[in-house]
Amino acid sequence: MLIRRLILIAASLLGLWMLWVIVLPTPSGPPASPPSHSGSWRLAAHTVSTLQPFQLEARILGREDYYFDRGAKLSPTDLALGWGPMADPEVLRHITISQRNRWYFWRAEQLPIERRQIQIHSANMHLIPANPAVASTLAGLKEGQQIRLSGQLVRIDGDDGYRWISSLSREDTGDGACELIWVEQLAVLP
Repeated sequence: MLIRRLILIAASLLGLWMLWVIVLPTPSGPPASPPSHSGSWRLAAHTVSTLQPFQLEARILGREDYYFDRGAKLSPTDLALGWGPMADPEVLRHITISQRNRWYFWRAEQLPIERRQIQIHSANMHLIPANPAVASTLAGLKEGQQIRLSGQLVRIDGDDGYRWISSLSREDTGDGACELIWVEQLAVLP
């Protein structure tokens, strides 16, 4: 009975691995950028539509990689980013950052700046690498680094009805406040 269970578990794991390797795209990023003359394009059974251009210089507050959730097919990495006062190491020394399930969380024993300043100067951002160079840079990013990124805020519509849409404001909070970015350029700053 034990051997039968172990064989069943091994077969299940092998099946999941084969699904991951053969069917799902790798997290290295989509193969091509969107056509410049079009506001939408196709990517892995999804339509990607541009909403507005986006650029930001920020400090990486946290990084979370995803492999198995629905979004991982398109956006393998989320970065919690801070700019303005939330890029200041002295402010960040008093704040604990965490990420999970495509959310970014912070807490502080004593607020080093006003709560609203924390909320409007930091965000969790879902990154879709537009090309292999961006995917490679993204794979090597670490907490604490300063980065510059640019691209497009986008909406994703899956052929099966799935929808994922970017926030268009840096001042919102809560569900739907994250940016979903087609990252065309990404650089680590000195």
